[in-house]
Amino acid sequence: MSDCIFCKIIAGEIPSFKIYEDDDILAYLDINPFTKGHTLVIPKAHSANLLETGDDRLATVMAGVRKVAAHLKAALPCDGFNIMQNNGAAAGQTVNHLHFHIIPRYRGEELAFKAHPGDMAGLQALCGRLRMA
Repeated sequence: MSDCIFCKIIAGEIPSFKIYEDDDILAYLDINPFTKGHTLVIPKAHSANLLETGDDRLATVMAGVRKVAAHLKAALPCDGFNIMQNNGAAAGQTVNHLHFHIIPRYRGEELAFKAHPGDMAGLQALCGRLRMA
């Protein structure tokens, strides 16, 4: 979809801090993270939300979410993580392209979902550390 920011990221028209990519999904650091390592996982094929995504594609994306989450848990390391997926503006979806947030959690931190502007140099360094083969 030509006006979708995530499709433009997939196409390489907009830069991102990629940590994983295969034929079906792309995972990259959120530039306004809730916590250190906050990552988005998106399917490369456009669908607006969970309800518009076919079962086979959804299964493939969820397998990718699990793979990236396991990697983040080990590589950061973090004590746990939240998986968040919003559907529709009323639920907080701001980009109409299916995506999952993996939000690393650290012992002793407040359980809150508040984005903070990301430090681009810090994100670049973290991306280098977290990039998967």
